[in-house]
Amino acid sequence: MDNDWYGVGVKITFWLVFIGAWIYCIAAYGFLLGVGLGWLPAAFVGAIAGILWPLIALAFAGILLLILTQ
Repeated sequence: MDNDWYGVGVKITFWLVFIGAWIYCIAAYGFLLGVGLGWLPAAFVGAIAGILWPLIALAFAGILLLILTQ
């Protein structure tokens, strides 16, 4: 059985970042431009974040550790 954790992380991170970036585009540029064209930059940001998901996970864990140990 093949354990492809990187691929699973890419998919999860892509969709989370894609949806968040698309919502941001809708809020920033209005409904028409945000829904109509916002998916394109959201897909770019999601793809980049998906590729770099191990770094994002480490940064998130480090920030969480700093917050919880204060």
